[in-house]
Amino acid sequence: MKAAFYETKGPAREVLRLGERPDPQPAPGEVRVRIAMSAVNPSDTKNRAGHRGNVQMPFPVVIPHQDGAGVIDQVGEGVDPARIGERVWVYEATLGRPFGTAAQYTTVPSHKAVRLPQGVGFDAGACMGIPAMTAHRCVFADGPVTGKTVLVQGGAGAVGYYAVQMARLGGAARVIATVSRDEQAQRARDAGAHDVVNYRTEDVAARIKQITGSEPGVDRVIEVAFGVNLKTNVQVLRPNGVIATYASDAQPDPAIPFWPMLGKDLTVRFVLVYAMPLEAHQQAADWITDALSSGSLRHQVFQTYELDEIVAAHEATEAMSNVGKVLVRVS
Repeated sequence: MKAAFYETKGPAREVLRLGERPDPQPAPGEVRVRIAMSAVNPSDTKNRAGHRGNVQMPFPVVIPHQDGAGVIDQVGEGVDPARIGERVWVYEATLGRPFGTAAQYTTVPSHKAVRLPQGVGFDAGACMGIPAMTAHRCVFADGPVTGKTVLVQGGAGAVGYYAVQMARLGGAARVIATVSRDEQAQRARDAGAHDVVNYRTEDVAARIKQITGSEPGVDRVIEVAFGVNLKTNVQVLRPNGVIATYASDAQPDPAIPFWPMLGKDLTVRFVLVYAMPLEAHQQAADWITDALSSGSLRHQVFQTYELDEIVAAHEATEAMSNVGKVLVRVS
């Protein structure tokens, strides 16, 4: 099969190669998917680059990308043969495995190939997986958001864009999104944010107080920059509020303001999709399937590259100025 792969970690232009690799075969309990569309996540590029000292190769050869979409063409022992021909979206293809979706075929445990509803394109399917499942966990893990005020920090990002939509679809009374520029503000509004705050030009805490008419006024925060935004989040959260955070790149070792957080009885939920329990994955997959079936979710794609352009696709994902998902067309 044709595949993108790397044998050592480093910059995309130095380590990514394109060539023929053996076709993977499904083990018991697995399916093989002929990939039509592959998605590039930040975790894919960070793993390839050896981010934060993660330079050890987990396998001699790695085909990157966790997420994708395509058609099941083989099943392993114990999997219903009726699944052959089923259109699916795939998640966590390289979690503890060497065969990701940047190839003509990948194999995954059967439950990680989720039925793609009729009429939903492979491009939309490839956008699911890591970002949409992370967003679902952040929004709903601590109970319904019906009638609540939800703050989504980074509301135009890969996770934030879906978190805004999920909070709205979940019945939140008000969804506030933060962004850093006008293009992102429009994306957050398109996703359904009632209010958008530019954190580069506005005092976020003061603006939220103005929006909510109370001090504090937020029930739940979905957070992409935990350390940087912690002080602001503590200010704007109501007692018994929740910060659900999935990243803290700019400030990876933040100091915790213990007494202010204790005084409000706040909860911090750390969300890592790769460590989520199976039940949480299933709940997210079911919710996403229903939303795709009803046409309730919007998707933002920055650009679609061909597999031959895998280096450019990784570099586009690493460029902080781009808004939207980077996809790679395989078949």
